[in-house]
Amino acid sequence: MKPFDQLVAEAEAADVTGWGFGWLAGRATEERPPWGYARLLAQRLAQAQSALDLDTGGGEVLAEAPRFPPRMCATETWPPNARQAHARLAVRGVSVVQVAEGAALPFADASFELVTARHPVRPDWREIHRVLVPGGRYFAQHVGPASAFELIERFLGPLPRERARRDPQDEAAAARAAGLSIADLRLARCRLAFYDVGAVIWILRKCVWWVPDFSVRKYLDPLRELDSQMRQGTPVIAHSTRHLIEAVR
Repeated sequence: MKPFDQLVAEAEAADVTGWGFGWLAGRATEERPPWGYARLLAQRLAQAQSALDLDTGGGEVLAEAPRFPPRMCATETWPPNARQAHARLAVRGVSVVQVAEGAALPFADASFELVTARHPVRPDWREIHRVLVPGGRYFAQHVGPASAFELIERFLGPLPRERARRDPQDEAAAARAAGLSIADLRLARCRLAFYDVGAVIWILRKCVWWVPDFSVRKYLDPLRELDSQMRQGTPVIAHSTRHLIEAVR
């Protein structure tokens, strides 16, 4: 394994824009939910006439679909990601719109047959209901409760209140309150393994909401503890939680 300082320098210099995770190859592994979201998304996009992808990131997941509807739009809040998404998707006829977090969607009522999202920041169920046509569907994979908290709590300590957030049943109830019917709800718990401290630093830089005030300087002691553990042959293990949700207007 490379020296601690070298791993730190590499992770701090690496690009963290977009939603690609290729930098972690050989450094970390993550089990995937059993349903295969990208495959199911591609199937639904191929059958729709209009679709909107929310919080598209750099458009990486959406770009995996071999066929888009005649009208395909995507939104993203973070400017670097929005630029990446435009560069990746505009050549395929996708309209990528940068939006402000928490703002109303810049589309008319009943604009889309299908609204999709992979790991949306905070789904606005009333807006989703509004832009769907009657009979239209919301199809998404959400981050579930206490995802990766075994790692996060190594930096922040116990977070009992935060562990209760993103509960799939609460989200389903909020969708129903907005006028949607739940057609499918599936849950998965997937193993994460980190094999060097660079992987931990990189993921905390990318997923800034995990440890919001993260910096190597501030959290040098826990990083050195994790580094020591991994050098002794014990990876850092955590679990991501995911739920697949499909709702109908």
